[in-house]
Amino acid sequence: MDFLNPVINGFSVVLEPMNLLYCLVGVVIGMLIGVLPGLGPAATIAILLPLTYGVEPVTAIIMLAGIFYGAQYGGTITSVLLRLPGEASSVVTVFDGYQMARQGKAGTALGLAAIGSFIGGTAAIIGLTFLAPLVAGFALDFGPPEYSALAMLGILLVATISGGSKAKALIAASVGLLLATVGRDIFTGESRFTFGSIQLADGIDFVPIAMGIFGLGEILYNLEERHRAAKAPSKVSNVWPSKAELKHASGAIGRGSVLGFFLGILPGGGATIASMASYAMEKKRAKQPERFGKGAPEGVAGPETANNAAATSSFIPLLTLGIPANATMALMFGALLIQGVTPGPQLVEQEPELFWGVVNSMYIGNILLLIMSLPLVGIFVRILRVRAAILAPITALITLLGAYTINNSMFDVTLVVVFGVVGYLMKKFGFEPGPLVLAFVLGELLESSLRRSLLVFDGDPTGFFTRPISASLLAVFVLVALMPGIRSLIAKRKGTTAASASAGGTNNDGANNIKEKV
Repeated sequence: MDFLNPVINGFSVVLEPMNLLYCLVGVVIGMLIGVLPGLGPAATIAILLPLTYGVEPVTAIIMLAGIFYGAQYGGTITSVLLRLPGEASSVVTVFDGYQMARQGKAGTALGLAAIGSFIGGTAAIIGLTFLAPLVAGFALDFGPPEYSALAMLGILLVATISGGSKAKALIAASVGLLLATVGRDIFTGESRFTFGSIQLADGIDFVPIAMGIFGLGEILYNLEERHRAAKAPSKVSNVWPSKAELKHASGAIGRGSVLGFFLGILPGGGATIASMASYAMEKKRAKQPERFGKGAPEGVAGPETANNAAATSSFIPLLTLGIPANATMALMFGALLIQGVTPGPQLVEQEPELFWGVVNSMYIGNILLLIMSLPLVGIFVRILRVRAAILAPITALITLLGAYTINNSMFDVTLVVVFGVVGYLMKKFGFEPGPLVLAFVLGELLESSLRRSLLVFDGDPTGFFTRPISASLLAVFVLVALMPGIRSLIAKRKGTTAASASAGGTNNDGANNIKEKV
Protein backbone atom coordinates (compact mmCIF):
# COMPACT_ATOMS: atom_id res chain seq x y z
CA MET A 1 0.00 0.00 0.00
CA ASP A 2 2.93 2.35 0.66
CA PHE A 3 3.87 2.04 -2.99
CA LEU A 4 0.31 2.66 -4.23
CA ASN A 5 -0.33 5.82 -2.18
CA PRO A 6 1.94 8.14 -4.21
CA VAL A 7 0.66 6.57 -7.46
CA ILE A 8 -2.94 7.31 -6.48
CA ASN A 9 -1.98 10.83 -5.37
CA GLY A 10 -0.40 11.27 -8.80
CA PHE A 11 -3.80 10.68 -10.42
CA SER A 12 -5.33 13.35 -8.18
CA VAL A 13 -2.66 15.76 -9.50
CA VAL A 14 -3.40 14.88 -13.14
CA LEU A 15 -7.15 15.23 -12.73
CA GLU A 16 -6.85 18.87 -11.67
CA PRO A 17 -8.59 20.94 -14.39
CA MET A 18 -5.49 22.99 -15.30
CA ASN A 19 -3.29 19.89 -15.62
CA LEU A 20 -5.92 18.11 -17.73
CA LEU A 21 -6.15 21.15 -19.99
CA TYR A 22 -2.38 21.32 -20.49
CA CYS A 23 -2.26 17.57 -21.13
CA LEU A 24 -4.86 18.02 -23.87
CA VAL A 25 -3.02 21.04 -25.29
CA GLY A 26 0.29 19.13 -25.32
CA VAL A 27 -1.18 16.09 -27.10
CA VAL A 28 -2.93 18.23 -29.75
CA ILE A 29 0.22 20.32 -30.38
CA GLY A 30 2.27 17.11 -30.54
CA MET A 31 -0.03 15.58 -33.15
CA LEU A 32 0.00 18.81 -35.14
CA ILE A 33 3.81 18.98 -35.04
CA GLY A 34 4.05 15.32 -36.03
CA VAL A 35 1.93 16.09 -39.09
CA LEU A 36 4.09 19.05 -40.19
CA PRO A 37 7.15 17.51 -41.89
CA GLY A 38 10.56 18.47 -40.56
CA LEU A 39 9.75 20.37 -37.35
CA GLY A 40 9.53 17.53 -34.82
CA PRO A 41 8.99 17.43 -31.04
CA ALA A 42 12.52 18.57 -30.14
CA ALA A 43 12.16 21.82 -32.11
CA THR A 44 8.66 22.43 -30.73
CA ILE A 45 9.71 21.90 -27.12
CA ALA A 46 12.68 24.22 -27.67
CA ILE A 47 10.41 26.94 -29.10
CA LEU A 48 7.82 26.59 -26.32
CA LEU A 49 10.27 26.52 -23.39
CA PRO A 50 9.82 30.24 -22.56
CA LEU A 51 6.03 29.73 -22.32
CA THR A 52 6.50 27.32 -19.39
CA TYR A 53 8.18 29.87 -17.12
CA GLY A 54 4.98 31.16 -15.51
CA VAL A 55 3.42 27.70 -15.11
CA GLU A 56 3.70 25.21 -12.25
CA PRO A 57 6.50 22.66 -12.86
CA VAL A 58 4.22 19.62 -12.99
CA THR A 59 1.82 21.38 -15.39
CA ALA A 60 4.66 22.45 -17.70
CA ILE A 61 6.23 18.98 -17.86
CA ILE A 62 2.84 17.33 -18.45
CA MET A 63 2.34 19.57 -21.50
CA LEU A 64 5.87 19.01 -22.86
CA ALA A 65 5.56 15.24 -22.37
CA GLY A 66 2.26 15.30 -24.26
CA ILE A 67 3.98 17.07 -27.15
CA PHE A 68 6.63 14.35 -27.27
CA TYR A 69 4.47 11.24 -27.38
CA GLY A 70 1.69 13.01 -29.33
CA ALA A 71 4.15 13.73 -32.14
CA GLN A 72 4.88 10.02 -32.54
CA TYR A 73 1.36 9.38 -33.81
CA GLY A 74 0.98 12.63 -35.75
CA GLY A 75 3.78 11.60 -38.10
CA THR A 76 1.84 8.46 -38.98
CA ILE A 77 -0.96 10.38 -40.67
CA THR A 78 1.22 11.90 -43.39
CA SER A 79 3.26 8.71 -43.72
CA VAL A 80 0.13 6.75 -44.60
CA LEU A 81 -1.80 9.36 -46.60
CA LEU A 82 0.94 11.32 -48.33
CA ARG A 83 4.03 9.10 -48.23
CA LEU A 84 5.62 11.91 -46.25
CA PRO A 85 6.93 11.09 -42.73
CA GLY A 86 6.19 14.02 -40.45
CA GLU A 87 8.55 12.62 -37.80
CA ALA A 88 11.77 10.58 -38.07
CA SER A 89 10.26 7.66 -36.16
CA SER A 90 7.51 7.37 -38.82
CA VAL A 91 9.89 6.83 -41.75
CA VAL A 92 9.43 3.04 -41.81
CA THR A 93 5.63 3.42 -41.64
CA VAL A 94 5.82 4.89 -45.16
CA PHE A 95 6.89 1.52 -46.61
CA ASP A 96 3.65 -0.36 -45.93
CA GLY A 97 1.27 2.35 -44.70
CA TYR A 98 1.26 4.24 -47.99
CA GLN A 99 0.85 1.01 -49.97
CA MET A 100 -2.17 0.13 -47.82
CA ALA A 101 -3.62 3.60 -48.58
CA ARG A 102 -3.15 3.00 -52.32
CA GLN A 103 -5.09 -0.25 -51.92
CA GLY A 104 -7.98 1.65 -50.29
CA LYS A 105 -6.99 0.60 -46.75
CA ALA A 106 -5.82 3.97 -45.41
CA GLY A 107 -8.39 3.79 -42.61
CA THR A 108 -7.22 0.31 -41.64
CA ALA A 109 -3.58 1.44 -41.54
CA LEU A 110 -4.42 4.48 -39.39
CA GLY A 111 -6.61 2.33 -37.14
CA LEU A 112 -3.85 -0.25 -36.61
CA ALA A 113 -1.40 2.57 -35.91
CA ALA A 114 -3.75 4.18 -33.37
CA ILE A 115 -4.45 0.92 -31.55
CA GLY A 116 -0.80 -0.13 -31.60
CA SER A 117 0.30 3.29 -30.37
CA PHE A 118 -2.20 3.14 -27.49
CA ILE A 119 -1.22 -0.39 -26.45
CA GLY A 120 2.53 0.26 -26.78
CA GLY A 121 2.34 3.54 -24.90
CA THR A 122 0.15 2.10 -22.13
CA ALA A 123 2.36 -1.00 -21.71
CA ALA A 124 5.42 1.27 -21.43
CA ILE A 125 3.68 3.47 -18.83
CA ILE A 126 2.91 0.39 -16.72
CA GLY A 127 6.57 -0.64 -17.03
CA LEU A 128 7.62 2.91 -16.13
CA THR A 129 5.36 2.85 -13.05
CA PHE A 130 6.98 -0.29 -11.64
CA LEU A 131 10.53 -0.01 -12.94
CA ALA A 132 11.31 3.67 -12.32
CA PRO A 133 11.20 3.47 -8.46
CA LEU A 134 13.49 0.41 -8.57
CA VAL A 135 16.01 2.23 -10.79
CA ALA A 136 15.83 5.28 -8.53
CA GLY A 137 16.49 3.13 -5.46
CA PHE A 138 19.46 1.51 -7.18
CA ALA A 139 20.77 4.91 -8.26
CA LEU A 140 20.90 6.15 -4.66
CA ASP A 141 24.22 4.28 -4.44
CA PHE A 142 25.63 6.51 -7.18
CA GLY A 143 28.43 8.90 -6.26
CA PRO A 144 30.65 11.19 -8.38
CA PRO A 145 32.60 8.25 -9.94
CA GLU A 146 29.39 6.50 -11.01
CA TYR A 147 27.90 9.68 -12.47
CA SER A 148 31.14 10.36 -14.35
CA ALA A 149 31.09 6.92 -15.94
CA LEU A 150 27.36 7.11 -16.69
CA ALA A 151 27.65 10.54 -18.34
CA MET A 152 30.58 9.34 -20.48
CA LEU A 153 28.67 6.24 -21.52
CA GLY A 154 25.54 8.24 -22.35
CA ILE A 155 27.44 10.66 -24.60
CA LEU A 156 29.31 7.84 -26.35
CA LEU A 157 26.17 5.76 -26.93
CA VAL A 158 24.27 8.69 -28.45
CA ALA A 159 27.25 9.54 -30.67
CA THR A 160 27.82 5.97 -31.88
CA ILE A 161 24.29 4.54 -32.04
CA SER A 162 22.60 7.55 -33.67
CA GLY A 163 22.07 7.44 -37.44
CA GLY A 164 24.50 9.00 -39.87
CA SER A 165 28.27 9.28 -39.72
CA LYS A 166 29.77 8.17 -36.40
CA ALA A 167 32.74 10.52 -36.87
CA LYS A 168 30.43 13.51 -37.38
CA ALA A 169 28.39 12.52 -34.32
CA LEU A 170 31.55 12.36 -32.19
CA ILE A 171 32.64 15.77 -33.50
CA ALA A 172 29.23 17.24 -32.62
CA ALA A 173 29.42 15.73 -29.11
CA SER A 174 32.93 17.18 -28.65
CA VAL A 175 31.66 20.64 -29.61
CA GLY A 176 28.85 20.25 -27.08
CA LEU A 177 31.35 19.40 -24.33
CA LEU A 178 33.47 22.42 -25.32
CA LEU A 179 30.44 24.75 -25.12
CA ALA A 180 29.66 23.37 -21.65
CA THR A 181 33.04 24.68 -20.39
CA VAL A 182 32.32 28.31 -21.34
CA GLY A 183 32.07 30.55 -18.27
CA ARG A 184 33.57 30.49 -14.79
CA ASP A 185 35.36 27.37 -13.60
CA ILE A 186 33.12 25.73 -10.99
CA PHE A 187 36.12 24.98 -8.71
CA THR A 188 38.52 27.88 -9.19
CA GLY A 189 36.21 30.67 -10.43
CA GLU A 190 38.50 31.51 -13.36
CA SER A 191 36.92 32.57 -16.66
CA ARG A 192 37.14 30.15 -19.58
CA PHE A 193 36.47 30.91 -23.27
CA THR A 194 34.57 34.10 -22.43
CA PHE A 195 36.83 36.34 -24.57
CA GLY A 196 36.26 39.16 -22.10
CA SER A 197 32.46 39.10 -22.50
CA ILE A 198 30.49 39.79 -19.32
CA GLN A 199 27.42 38.02 -20.80
CA LEU A 200 29.41 34.79 -21.16
CA ALA A 201 30.84 34.91 -17.62
CA ASP A 202 28.05 32.67 -16.28
CA GLY A 203 28.25 30.34 -19.26
CA ILE A 204 25.91 29.78 -22.19
CA ASP A 205 22.30 29.17 -21.25
CA PHE A 206 20.72 25.95 -22.45
CA VAL A 207 17.58 27.61 -23.86
CA PRO A 208 19.24 29.77 -26.58
CA ILE A 209 21.24 26.75 -27.76
CA ALA A 210 18.12 24.56 -27.93
CA MET A 211 15.96 27.24 -29.55
CA GLY A 212 18.69 28.08 -32.06
CA ILE A 213 19.80 24.61 -33.13
CA PHE A 214 16.44 22.84 -32.99
CA GLY A 215 14.10 25.79 -33.57
CA LEU A 216 15.59 28.36 -35.93
CA GLY A 217 18.03 25.87 -37.50
CA GLU A 218 15.21 23.47 -38.43
CA ILE A 219 13.12 26.33 -39.87
CA LEU A 220 16.00 27.52 -42.09
CA TYR A 221 16.78 24.00 -43.26
CA ASN A 222 13.15 23.13 -44.00
CA LEU A 223 12.71 26.31 -46.04
CA GLU A 224 15.52 25.16 -48.30
CA GLU A 225 14.40 21.53 -48.41
CA ARG A 226 10.74 22.20 -49.19
CA HIS A 227 8.69 19.10 -49.50
CA ARG A 228 6.84 18.56 -52.72
CA ALA A 229 3.13 19.18 -52.56
CA ALA A 230 1.23 15.93 -52.33
CA LYS A 231 -2.42 15.22 -52.89
CA ALA A 232 -4.14 13.55 -49.97
CA PRO A 233 -6.98 11.06 -50.35
CA SER A 234 -10.30 12.86 -50.22
CA LYS A 235 -11.86 10.27 -47.92
CA VAL A 236 -10.61 7.87 -45.27
CA SER A 237 -13.06 5.01 -44.73
CA ASN A 238 -13.15 1.74 -42.75
CA VAL A 239 -11.26 3.31 -39.91
CA TRP A 240 -11.25 0.40 -37.49
CA PRO A 241 -9.58 -2.82 -38.62
CA SER A 242 -11.52 -6.09 -38.65
CA LYS A 243 -11.08 -8.80 -36.00
CA ALA A 244 -9.04 -10.88 -38.44
CA GLU A 245 -6.70 -7.95 -39.16
CA LEU A 246 -6.33 -7.19 -35.46
CA LYS A 247 -5.58 -10.84 -34.71
CA HIS A 248 -3.03 -10.92 -37.52
CA ALA A 249 -1.29 -7.78 -36.18
CA SER A 250 -1.54 -8.66 -32.48
CA GLY A 251 1.83 -10.45 -32.43
CA ALA A 252 3.58 -7.45 -34.01
CA ILE A 253 1.93 -5.13 -31.47
CA GLY A 254 3.04 -7.32 -28.54
CA ARG A 255 6.61 -7.64 -29.79
CA GLY A 256 6.77 -3.92 -30.61
CA SER A 257 5.68 -3.02 -27.06
CA VAL A 258 8.47 -5.06 -25.46
CA LEU A 259 11.18 -4.08 -27.96
CA GLY A 260 10.27 -0.39 -27.86
CA PHE A 261 10.20 -0.30 -24.07
CA PHE A 262 13.74 -1.62 -23.69
CA LEU A 263 15.23 0.35 -26.60
CA GLY A 264 13.72 3.55 -25.20
CA ILE A 265 15.57 3.11 -21.92
CA LEU A 266 18.99 2.85 -23.58
CA PRO A 267 20.98 6.06 -24.05
CA GLY A 268 21.09 6.73 -27.78
CA GLY A 269 17.97 4.65 -28.34
CA GLY A 270 14.52 6.15 -28.66
CA ALA A 271 11.51 6.07 -30.93
CA THR A 272 13.34 6.17 -34.28
CA ILE A 273 15.66 3.24 -33.57
CA ALA A 274 12.79 1.29 -31.95
CA SER A 275 10.54 1.65 -35.01
CA MET A 276 13.32 0.58 -37.38
CA ALA A 277 14.28 -2.39 -35.19
CA SER A 278 10.64 -3.49 -34.95
CA TYR A 279 10.20 -3.35 -38.74
CA ALA A 280 13.39 -5.37 -39.27
CA MET A 281 12.29 -7.96 -36.69
CA GLU A 282 8.80 -8.37 -38.18
CA LYS A 283 10.21 -8.76 -41.69
CA LYS A 284 12.80 -11.29 -40.53
CA ARG A 285 10.33 -13.52 -38.70
CA ALA A 286 7.59 -13.30 -41.37
CA LYS A 287 6.83 -16.45 -43.37
CA GLN A 288 6.42 -14.30 -46.47
CA PRO A 289 8.87 -11.39 -46.07
CA GLU A 290 8.25 -10.32 -49.66
CA ARG A 291 4.86 -8.90 -48.52
CA PHE A 292 6.68 -6.10 -46.66
CA GLY A 293 6.82 -2.91 -48.66
CA LYS A 294 3.63 -3.93 -50.48
CA GLY A 295 1.07 -3.22 -47.73
CA ALA A 296 1.78 -5.67 -44.87
CA PRO A 297 -0.28 -4.66 -41.78
CA GLU A 298 2.52 -5.85 -39.46
CA GLY A 299 4.80 -3.30 -41.12
CA VAL A 300 2.55 -0.56 -39.73
CA ALA A 301 1.43 -2.06 -36.40
CA GLY A 302 4.88 -3.14 -35.13
CA PRO A 303 6.88 0.08 -35.73
CA GLU A 304 4.04 2.36 -34.57
CA THR A 305 3.72 0.37 -31.35
CA ALA A 306 7.47 0.35 -30.79
CA ASN A 307 8.00 4.08 -31.29
CA ASN A 308 5.29 5.03 -28.78
CA ALA A 309 6.58 2.51 -26.23
CA ALA A 310 10.11 3.88 -26.65
CA ALA A 311 8.95 7.50 -26.37
CA THR A 312 7.41 6.70 -22.98
CA SER A 313 10.16 4.49 -21.56
CA SER A 314 12.84 7.09 -22.39
CA PHE A 315 11.52 9.02 -19.37
CA ILE A 316 12.97 6.34 -17.05
CA PRO A 317 16.69 7.30 -17.29
CA LEU A 318 15.73 11.00 -17.36
CA LEU A 319 13.59 11.02 -14.20
CA THR A 320 15.49 8.43 -12.15
CA LEU A 321 19.14 8.94 -13.14
CA GLY A 322 19.08 12.49 -14.48
CA ILE A 323 20.50 11.17 -17.78
CA PRO A 324 18.60 12.11 -20.97
CA ALA A 325 18.45 9.19 -23.40
CA ASN A 326 18.04 11.29 -26.55
CA ALA A 327 17.90 14.87 -27.82
CA THR A 328 14.24 15.43 -26.90
CA MET A 329 14.87 14.14 -23.39
CA ALA A 330 17.80 16.57 -23.16
CA LEU A 331 15.30 19.37 -23.81
CA MET A 332 12.98 17.92 -21.14
CA PHE A 333 15.97 17.86 -18.80
CA GLY A 334 16.57 21.55 -19.49
CA ALA A 335 12.87 22.32 -18.93
CA LEU A 336 12.99 20.62 -15.52
CA LEU A 337 16.10 22.58 -14.52
CA ILE A 338 14.43 25.83 -15.62
CA GLN A 339 11.52 24.96 -13.31
CA GLY A 340 13.93 24.43 -10.39
CA VAL A 341 13.57 20.63 -10.45
CA THR A 342 16.68 18.44 -10.61
CA PRO A 343 15.99 15.03 -12.22
CA GLY A 344 17.71 12.14 -10.50
CA PRO A 345 17.40 9.44 -7.81
CA GLN A 346 16.00 11.89 -5.24
CA LEU A 347 13.14 13.04 -7.49
CA VAL A 348 10.80 10.15 -6.56
CA GLU A 349 11.21 10.89 -2.84
CA GLN A 350 11.51 14.70 -2.87
CA GLU A 351 8.99 15.52 -5.64
CA PRO A 352 6.48 12.62 -5.62
CA GLU A 353 3.60 14.79 -6.88
CA LEU A 354 5.62 15.91 -9.89
CA PHE A 355 7.04 12.46 -10.62
CA TRP A 356 3.78 10.53 -10.40
CA GLY A 357 1.77 13.40 -11.86
CA VAL A 358 3.88 13.32 -15.03
CA VAL A 359 3.86 9.50 -15.22
CA ASN A 360 0.10 9.19 -14.70
CA SER A 361 -0.63 12.01 -17.14
CA MET A 362 0.62 9.68 -19.86
CA TYR A 363 -2.31 7.31 -19.21
CA ILE A 364 -4.73 10.18 -19.81
CA GLY A 365 -2.71 11.46 -22.77
CA ASN A 366 -2.76 8.08 -24.52
CA ILE A 367 -6.52 7.82 -24.10
CA LEU A 368 -6.91 11.33 -25.55
CA LEU A 369 -4.69 10.34 -28.48
CA LEU A 370 -6.79 7.27 -29.21
CA ILE A 371 -10.03 9.27 -29.08
CA MET A 372 -8.85 12.25 -31.16
CA SER A 373 -6.38 10.77 -33.64
CA LEU A 374 -8.75 9.60 -36.36
CA PRO A 375 -11.51 12.30 -36.21
CA LEU A 376 -8.83 15.00 -36.63
CA VAL A 377 -7.22 13.47 -39.74
CA GLY A 378 -9.10 15.79 -42.11
CA ILE A 379 -8.04 18.91 -40.19
CA PHE A 380 -4.39 17.89 -40.15
CA VAL A 381 -4.38 17.19 -43.89
CA ARG A 382 -5.78 20.69 -44.52
CA ILE A 383 -3.01 22.20 -42.38
CA LEU A 384 -0.49 20.53 -44.67
CA ARG A 385 -1.74 22.68 -47.54
CA VAL A 386 -0.55 25.87 -45.80
CA ARG A 387 2.59 27.05 -47.60
CA ALA A 388 5.95 26.87 -45.81
CA ALA A 389 6.57 30.49 -46.86
CA ILE A 390 3.72 31.50 -44.51
CA LEU A 391 4.41 29.13 -41.59
CA ALA A 392 8.18 29.59 -41.39
CA PRO A 393 8.32 33.39 -40.74
CA ILE A 394 5.61 33.11 -38.06
CA THR A 395 7.47 30.29 -36.29
CA ALA A 396 10.80 32.16 -36.52
CA LEU A 397 9.22 35.29 -35.04
CA ILE A 398 7.74 33.32 -32.13
CA THR A 399 11.15 31.73 -31.52
CA LEU A 400 13.00 35.08 -31.37
CA LEU A 401 10.32 36.70 -29.19
CA GLY A 402 10.48 33.74 -26.83
CA ALA A 403 14.27 34.03 -26.61
CA TYR A 404 14.01 37.72 -25.73
CA THR A 405 11.43 37.16 -22.97
CA ILE A 406 13.74 34.78 -21.07
CA ASN A 407 15.96 37.54 -19.64
CA ASN A 408 14.74 40.56 -21.68
CA SER A 409 18.15 40.40 -23.33
CA MET A 410 19.12 41.01 -26.93
CA PHE A 411 22.25 38.94 -26.27
CA ASP A 412 20.03 35.84 -25.94
CA VAL A 413 18.40 36.70 -29.27
CA THR A 414 21.86 37.02 -30.84
CA LEU A 415 22.81 33.60 -29.43
CA VAL A 416 19.66 32.05 -30.89
CA VAL A 417 20.49 33.48 -34.33
CA VAL A 418 24.11 32.27 -34.08
CA PHE A 419 23.11 28.77 -33.03
CA GLY A 420 20.32 28.81 -35.61
CA VAL A 421 22.93 29.26 -38.32
CA VAL A 422 25.04 26.54 -36.66
CA GLY A 423 22.03 24.19 -36.59
CA TYR A 424 21.28 24.91 -40.25
CA LEU A 425 24.90 24.22 -41.28
CA MET A 426 24.94 21.02 -39.22
CA LYS A 427 21.84 19.71 -40.99
CA LYS A 428 23.22 20.89 -44.33
CA PHE A 429 26.48 18.97 -43.95
CA GLY A 430 25.04 15.86 -42.31
CA PHE A 431 25.87 16.52 -38.64
CA GLU A 432 23.24 15.28 -36.16
CA PRO A 433 22.40 18.07 -33.65
CA GLY A 434 21.31 15.58 -30.97
CA PRO A 435 24.80 14.57 -29.75
CA LEU A 436 25.83 18.25 -29.45
CA VAL A 437 22.86 19.20 -27.26
CA LEU A 438 23.07 16.03 -25.17
CA ALA A 439 26.83 16.49 -24.59
CA PHE A 440 26.21 20.12 -23.61
CA VAL A 441 23.56 19.07 -21.07
CA LEU A 442 25.75 16.30 -19.62
CA GLY A 443 28.97 18.33 -19.84
CA GLU A 444 28.59 20.10 -16.50
CA LEU A 445 27.64 16.84 -14.75
CA LEU A 446 30.61 15.06 -16.35
CA GLU A 447 33.13 17.76 -15.46
CA SER A 448 32.00 18.29 -11.86
CA SER A 449 31.67 14.54 -11.14
CA LEU A 450 35.01 13.71 -12.79
CA ARG A 451 36.94 16.39 -10.92
CA ARG A 452 35.31 15.51 -7.58
CA SER A 453 36.14 11.87 -8.18
CA LEU A 454 39.79 12.66 -8.90
CA LEU A 455 39.93 14.72 -5.67
CA VAL A 456 38.57 11.71 -3.75
CA PHE A 457 41.07 9.37 -5.46
CA ASP A 458 43.99 11.82 -4.98
CA GLY A 459 44.34 12.16 -8.75
CA ASP A 460 44.58 8.40 -9.35
CA PRO A 461 42.27 7.49 -12.29
CA THR A 462 42.47 3.78 -11.43
CA GLY A 463 40.22 4.56 -8.47
CA PHE A 464 37.22 4.37 -10.80
CA PHE A 465 37.88 0.64 -11.18
CA THR A 466 37.84 0.03 -7.43
CA ARG A 467 34.08 0.71 -7.29
CA PRO A 468 31.87 -2.04 -8.80
CA ILE A 469 29.26 0.18 -10.48
CA SER A 470 31.67 2.68 -12.04
CA ALA A 471 33.99 -0.15 -13.11
CA SER A 472 31.09 -1.96 -14.83
CA LEU A 473 29.97 1.22 -16.60
CA LEU A 474 33.51 1.95 -17.79
CA ALA A 475 33.83 -1.63 -19.05
CA VAL A 476 30.69 -1.11 -21.14
CA PHE A 477 32.13 2.23 -22.31
CA VAL A 478 35.33 0.54 -23.54
CA LEU A 479 33.31 -2.23 -25.23
CA VAL A 480 31.11 0.29 -27.08
CA ALA A 481 34.16 2.35 -28.09
CA LEU A 482 35.92 -0.72 -29.50
CA MET A 483 32.82 -2.20 -31.17
CA PRO A 484 33.28 -0.49 -34.60
CA GLY A 485 36.87 -1.75 -34.80
CA ILE A 486 35.84 -5.26 -33.77
CA ARG A 487 33.08 -5.31 -36.40
CA SER A 488 35.40 -4.14 -39.17
CA LEU A 489 37.99 -6.77 -38.15
CA ILE A 490 35.35 -9.53 -38.25
CA ALA A 491 34.14 -8.28 -41.66
CA LYS A 492 37.71 -8.34 -43.02
CA ARG A 493 38.27 -11.88 -41.76
CA LYS A 494 35.02 -13.05 -43.33
CA GLY A 495 36.03 -11.38 -46.60
CA THR A 496 39.47 -13.05 -46.49
CA THR A 497 37.91 -16.45 -45.73
CA ALA A 498 35.41 -16.08 -48.57
CA ALA A 499 38.15 -15.02 -50.98
CA SER A 500 40.31 -17.99 -49.95
CA ALA A 501 37.40 -20.38 -50.40
CA SER A 502 36.67 -18.91 -53.83
CA ALA A 503 40.32 -19.19 -54.86
CA GLY A 504 40.45 -22.76 -53.59
CA GLY A 505 37.33 -23.63 -55.55
CA THR A 506 38.83 -22.13 -58.72
CA ASN A 507 42.08 -24.08 -58.29
CA ASN A 508 40.18 -27.32 -57.73
CA ASP A 509 38.11 -26.73 -60.85
CA GLY A 510 41.31 -26.11 -62.84
CA ALA A 511 42.89 -29.33 -61.53
CA ASN A 512 39.77 -31.32 -62.39
CA ASN A 513 39.78 -29.89 -65.93
CA ILE A 514 43.44 -30.93 -66.39
CA LYS A 515 42.63 -34.44 -65.14
CA GLU A 516 39.73 -34.72 -67.58
CA LYS A 517 41.95 -33.66 -70.49
CA VAL A 518 44.58 -36.20 -69.50
